[in-house]
Amino acid sequence: MRISQIELSALLAAVLLAGCGTTVPSLNYSVPTQPEGSSGYTEKPGWQTAKFAVAAANPLATDAGFQVLKAGGSAVDAAIAVQMVLTLVEPQSSGIGGGAFLMHFDGKSVEAYDGRETAPAAADESLFLKPDGTPMAFIEGVVGGRSVGVPGTVRMLELAHRQHGKLPWASLFQPAITLAEQGFKVSARLNMLLAAEPHLKKDPVAAAYFYDGSGQPWPVGHVLKNPELAQVLRDIAAGGSKALLEGPVAQAIVDKVRSHPSNPGRMTRADLSGYQSRKREPLCRDHAVLPQKVYRICGFPPPSSGAIAIGQMLGILQNTAGAALPLGQDGLPTADWLHFYTEAARLAFADRALYVADPDFVAPPAGSWMSLLSPDYLADRARLIGNQSMKVAQPGHPGGTQTSFAPMPDQPEYGTSHISIVDAQGRAVAMTTTIEDVFGARQMVKGFLLNNELTDFSFAPRDAKGNAFANRVQPGKRPRSSMSPTLVFDKTTGQLVMSGGSPGGALIIHFTAKTLWGTLHWGLNAQQAINLPNFGSANGPTLLEEKRFPVATDEALKARGHEVREMNMTSGLQAIQRVPGGYFGGADPRREGVVMGD
Repeated sequence: MRISQIELSALLAAVLLAGCGTTVPSLNYSVPTQPEGSSGYTEKPGWQTAKFAVAAANPLATDAGFQVLKAGGSAVDAAIAVQMVLTLVEPQSSGIGGGAFLMHFDGKSVEAYDGRETAPAAADESLFLKPDGTPMAFIEGVVGGRSVGVPGTVRMLELAHRQHGKLPWASLFQPAITLAEQGFKVSARLNMLLAAEPHLKKDPVAAAYFYDGSGQPWPVGHVLKNPELAQVLRDIAAGGSKALLEGPVAQAIVDKVRSHPSNPGRMTRADLSGYQSRKREPLCRDHAVLPQKVYRICGFPPPSSGAIAIGQMLGILQNTAGAALPLGQDGLPTADWLHFYTEAARLAFADRALYVADPDFVAPPAGSWMSLLSPDYLADRARLIGNQSMKVAQPGHPGGTQTSFAPMPDQPEYGTSHISIVDAQGRAVAMTTTIEDVFGARQMVKGFLLNNELTDFSFAPRDAKGNAFANRVQPGKRPRSSMSPTLVFDKTTGQLVMSGGSPGGALIIHFTAKTLWGTLHWGLNAQQAINLPNFGSANGPTLLEEKRFPVATDEALKARGHEVREMNMTSGLQAIQRVPGGYFGGADPRREGVVMGD
């Protein structure tokens, strides 16, 4: 029997990456039956498991992670398999052409793996300025090559696997390769998003893949095959991240970015080959729940703004009358509680706009990001909350900080997908992954979509007075993110309590905070907390999920001076919590995710 070069390379990679154990578990993937999913709101029961659990945004992705865990794989192994399948079946949200943040707990310590995209070396602060010096409209910047950042997901996962993988690297690509070659059924959600998408057809490659000959999206249940992606995944399985960031695939990415007919980008082969993932110190803070319980909440540090904003909101809220308020008799957050919560959010988002950016380019206030989470500082900020809404908050000065930066104006953020996993040894992952907007930059290359992550930078580099924004474009810089993968622990025992997170742009912060408060303060299980209606404020209007709150809540908030906007707030929360006898997982009824375990 002849062995091809690719097969030989895959075999060698499997041996080298498997570690030094004498007995290596193996994965024999089998394609599951794919049920017809629904779009919109679908009630979910929550899932009880005994030994391990995996929660992801698509049933096929969840099943891939489940099969990896069943085969003896680690939480990191399962996350890799889940991500590769999501690249195929949920291409609108994440993939190998994007970036991710991964929180990992090995049973003793917490680590933060940064796979955030970076700006090309040729990018500068004028990247999103028109010839007259004014910022482009958001969608003008998004569609094309201009917005594409150097993808980091695969290299980050490679680093995490090197340190925490149990199964061979190559085997973790087997589920996605099999599904890409044999095909998967188009889900209701993917069909719905394709039907509503006005820009993806402008890319001939994407149009030929996602739409039929008459320009209609493939119908629900259509079996969609992606042999080009299968080949790229085979190459990465054999050669690691170099197969994506060097060689023919890298050249194809660069050609796609630089040759866009109306909106080219500045990426080079050197940008791709030079990408480095980072291990960062996680942001962990104590969170007391009266009368006696103290939790340790760990989240992702900058360039994510998520852990800081969530920590500020929860900490400020604890210093108000809202800390003791229960859910209303209807099982929903009350207007009084929403008042205190959204005021705390305004204060947190004001600080976020001024201070948070890539820490390799911007120093933290008072020399530490923890200055923004100092109990004294949060207590001072809480004193600014009164009976009437402040409408728009001003940033604070932690540790007496003075800065020359200007607060960045609010800008659209979209997209992403979240994965939570706990394996049979108690190791845990919380990973949020993204290509930013729905279908990213609307540029498809070799079977996968490219991100538009650079639009997470401020389009305008400075304010009207010439003061720079901390989150402006700079060469090699990571754009600020709202992704909030979160791990929660019992401070007394050190035991894992929960893994969770969500997609949703800047609203990720609120979706995750809602789940934390619901489980830790209101005693809800993960599914019940996820099911609660969404709400928030980005330091502007008070946002309520449409058709989920009674009219009386709206009126009571307006009586307190709130400008209330009801809107679609489609979270995609996933959470796994420890319960007696094992774990309990929840998945968002607003999307198609599920939880599986044993």
